[in-house]
Amino acid sequence: MNKWIGIAILSALSGCALAPEQPAENEAAAVKPEGLDFRVNRNTVIDEEVLYLLMAAEMAGQRNQYDLAMDAYLQAAKRVNDPRIAERAVKIGLFLKDERRTREALSIWLEKDGKNLGARKFAVMLALKNGDRGAAVDHLNAMLNDDPAGFEAGMLEMAKILEKEGRVQFAYDVLDELARQRPDQAGLLFVQAVFASLLPNNELAQQKIDRALELQPDWNKAVIFQAQLAGRAGDMAKARQFLEKAVKQAPDDKQLRKMLLEVLINTGGFDEAIKLCQSVLEDKPDDPETLFMLAVIYLQQNQSDKAENYLEKLVSNPDWESQASFYLGKIEQERQRPDKAIAWFDKVGEGNYAFDADMAALSLLMAQKRFDEVESRIGRMETKYPDRRLRVLLAKAELFNQQSNYSEAFGVLSEALKEVPDNREVLYARALVAERLDKLDVLEADLLKILEKKPDDIAALNALGYTLTDRTNRYSEAEKYLEKALALQPDEAVVIDSYGWLQFKLGKPEQALIYLRKAYEKQAENEIAAHIAEVLWSLGEQKEAKEFFEGVYKKFPDDEYLLEFKKRFLQVTP
Repeated sequence: MNKWIGIAILSALSGCALAPEQPAENEAAAVKPEGLDFRVNRNTVIDEEVLYLLMAAEMAGQRNQYDLAMDAYLQAAKRVNDPRIAERAVKIGLFLKDERRTREALSIWLEKDGKNLGARKFAVMLALKNGDRGAAVDHLNAMLNDDPAGFEAGMLEMAKILEKEGRVQFAYDVLDELARQRPDQAGLLFVQAVFASLLPNNELAQQKIDRALELQPDWNKAVIFQAQLAGRAGDMAKARQFLEKAVKQAPDDKQLRKMLLEVLINTGGFDEAIKLCQSVLEDKPDDPETLFMLAVIYLQQNQSDKAENYLEKLVSNPDWESQASFYLGKIEQERQRPDKAIAWFDKVGEGNYAFDADMAALSLLMAQKRFDEVESRIGRMETKYPDRRLRVLLAKAELFNQQSNYSEAFGVLSEALKEVPDNREVLYARALVAERLDKLDVLEADLLKILEKKPDDIAALNALGYTLTDRTNRYSEAEKYLEKALALQPDEAVVIDSYGWLQFKLGKPEQALIYLRKAYEKQAENEIAAHIAEVLWSLGEQKEAKEFFEGVYKKFPDDEYLLEFKKRFLQVTP
């Protein structure tokens, strides 16, 4: 899914992510009312009884006796021409979830201040919650008459609450009835489109937003939403078309440009994306977001030199140093310059890229067999990233694996499984270590546990099938797993290799050789090479086997699979 499509609809729309003017119903129910510091209007005439009620309400509130406070405020609201007393009673009633008294207080509030949008929103929420369509339509009509702009914002705010409460369909039906009374109101159609998208009914949402734009063609917010709906439907070309239109109408809107850039990149419009970035840089040469986006575009085009130029401009910017350093590290990693890559990764420091940078540095150090440094870094990471404990433990287990300390790796992974007994990554990692320790019962149990939850897990199918082939004579069971893996992923080299090795074990070396050579063509791995050499040897093709083996062995003289073949068939002890 494209990144920009994942943005929540309500928050992505410019001007829609509004802070609520009043606490929403569920918010009021979740938080106790604050200290009841309430002052009536100066011009309000207060008799002694009302003053007593207000003081009683204040004292009750301070003592958390909200039921008493509610009664006092409700009685005072009936006697004083100040809507804020009724408002206070409504909020306490919502906190207490006392619908009867809340309705009474709300009725007084609207009677004294009928154009108050906050009061109307509370009234609409209560009507929608109770399935009172007539009251909901009446209150929405009043909102539209008194504050058309506020209507749109208020309904989008309420949409979040209604979605959580499962009332979106009823709310849409109420809006539809209102729309029949007001067929040419673009704002109402826009709100309908948002509610339709939450159902979710993308087609209906698109119909409503299209109609809104017929009435108000240059409404950028609606164009953006139209693009989001197209993106959700997978029509990126149409999303791009809508966003390009929106950018023309609002060329200075940074969020809009960013959305268009992401769509251009995802649709392969790299040249247009670069032009858009460069047009921004003409006005703002040091705009960091645009510089970073250009770097990302060039990285996706494998033009690392150009990407590097833009990233280096960002390194001196404190707000962009981390991400720039991370990608500069990735560039050096691709150039096979591990020391320079690690230096960049170490500059990332804190922030969103820090953990990935530390993990990338670990991987490079591990590949160089600088195990003391890896161990030291893992120790620091355990303290630095308590919320990433599982990933760090997996790295720790891999360190022990690299050092052939399989018992320690098995212990780390077993401890991790006590915390997350069903975690797929930990189960798979422990299964591979268990094979090294001849704990085939553990390997089988862990892989079967993975397959129990996800029967189509190709890696688990392949690992179990290959192990049963290589380490047991349970070939019929192995065939079941490997045939399924091959059907799911017919072009995966390691699966083809496993199936070829099974054919060899079944006494079909010629058939095995076909599969093994096909696997090696796709992925020239040393284990596959060792399999090919062994099958050739078994077929009496010792000369060809030696020549093939020696060609690979010269490149990888330390590989364990090649060394094992050399020891068994060339009678040379490594």
